[in-house]
Amino acid sequence: MKGIASVGECMLELSGREDGAWRLGYAGDTFNTLWTLRALAPADAAADYVSAFGDDPFSEKQIAFFAENGIGIAKSPRLAGARPGLYAITLAGAERSFTYWRGDAAARRLASDPGALSASLEERALVYFSGITLGILDDAARVTLFSALAEARSRGSRVAFDPNYRPQLWKTPDEARRVLAEALTVTDVALPTFPDEQALFGDAAPAATVERLRKAGVAEIAVKNGEQPALIAGDSGEPAVIAGESVAAVDTTGAGDSFNGAYLAARLAGESPTAAAKRAHRVAAAVVQVRGALAPFEMLRAAFSRPL
Repeated sequence: MKGIASVGECMLELSGREDGAWRLGYAGDTFNTLWTLRALAPADAAADYVSAFGDDPFSEKQIAFFAENGIGIAKSPRLAGARPGLYAITLAGAERSFTYWRGDAAARRLASDPGALSASLEERALVYFSGITLGILDDAARVTLFSALAEARSRGSRVAFDPNYRPQLWKTPDEARRVLAEALTVTDVALPTFPDEQALFGDAAPAATVERLRKAGVAEIAVKNGEQPALIAGDSGEPAVIAGESVAAVDTTGAGDSFNGAYLAARLAGESPTAAAKRAHRVAAAVVQVRGALAPFEMLRAAFSRPL
């Protein structure tokens, strides 16, 4: 199997513990998805996180953490004097809120070396990116990224995209709509979340999201909707409604990202979109039962492998 690449920003994560202490980890939407893919894809499939990194001790530890878990950084640049972004999670029950320190994060320069970016996406079965990836970049960097994605796609890679709209990353909603629409032109598999699409585009229901993305030329669409069923659509036929599992959530951080990773892992393994969505729901249900964005690989594999 060819390799997998995920493009974006992995931050330092501070998560509160019950004793009042804080735990340092590593997370970010596209990294969370790659984490699940790494757990579920064949061991011989290379998995790389494509970004930009600093030369500080935290960047060194972050890259070492990746390597310990079978994740490389391909040709990602190492930038002198740069450092990772940071965020902290606070919980109210199982729901979370975030505080960010990321204005000068190294990942904002992930497209600073177009040749390295293009090389990082070579020989990939799958390339994944998100609206958050786009939101941290300036216009010139977005052009570079779109060019690299189009080139990878022309070489046979499938490109998956989660719009993952975060208003604070965009100057205006119009800017977000323009850039996310452009992203769809290089997308084979779209993995939107309905409340995000409703907020930005005014979609009345998940079916409206499917119809809009189909008109944009996306062949495969999986619309997530929190605890509600997902709506799964190919390039023809009626969309399928796939319900999830009801569980007692401890922490919903990373649920949608793990759904994406499990869905894509199942599709890479040759399963149908509806079967992939069922497995993805199971994995997401497991993830919300642990604290933090990254569940243990063994837990992810157990949830994924249960017979349908």
